[in-house]
Amino acid sequence: MRLSDSIESFIKTMLDEESAEVELKRNELAEYFGCAPSQINYVLATRFSPDHGYLIESRRGGGGYIRIVRIVQTGSQRLMYLANERIGDSLTEEECARLISQLREQQIVTADEAGLMASALSARAMAVPIPDALKNAMRARMMKSMLMTIAARNRS
Repeated sequence: MRLSDSIESFIKTMLDEESAEVELKRNELAEYFGCAPSQINYVLATRFSPDHGYLIESRRGGGGYIRIVRIVQTGSQRLMYLANERIGDSLTEEECARLISQLREQQIVTADEAGLMASALSARAMAVPIPDALKNAMRARMMKSMLMTIAARNRS
């Protein structure tokens, strides 16, 4: 297991055991894992962002801390946030894959739904002679439409 995965897993275990909020000291965590504090920053920035359903509050200095708060949202609320706030006018195939992976990890979509979404938004499905910018704009619209459909189904 990679160091980043270990740090993520450790923090998520603490969140599960304690509550929807955990307070950590960056330097103590870095010392525990035998890494630089910047590695902790990397994990926090890439795996505990609002897109992943977390808020980070940080205070620097001697008594500094990092507070990680899990945003409690229903699946429909999360999908609506993504469709209305997160996804802009353009999405690359890689961005789609990351987003679908997050939705699958959070059990907002099933494995079958994730597979269909990835397939529909893939380079193979978009293999038409149009500029990449237009393909990415189409991906964004298609992803929003898929998310809205799943959100509507989840509300019923």
